[in-house]
Amino acid sequence: MVPFFVQIKCKLGQSYIVANALAEAEIASEIYSTAGDYDLLVKFYVDKDTDIGHFVNEQVQVIPGIRTPTPSSPSRRSARVRVD
Repeated sequence: MVPFFVQIKCKLGQSYIVANALAEAEIASEIYSTAGDYDLLVKFYVDKDTDIGHFVNEQVQVIPGIRTPTPSSPSRRSARVRVD
């Protein structure tokens, strides 16, 4: 398993809703509320053959209330993702 973090900007007033949705989806191993440019810092684990960019696109950014998920440690298998 490969660990990675995603920094998430949420729509105004949606941080707790997004955190609860991530917990209910059982895809995150750790979820932290943060102060600063991002609202949440979330740790995920994926199989070594899983494309991190695809995982973020298909599993994370589809959660309502997320404005911008950004992998914090991009690698050759991840990409910066922008959601408008």
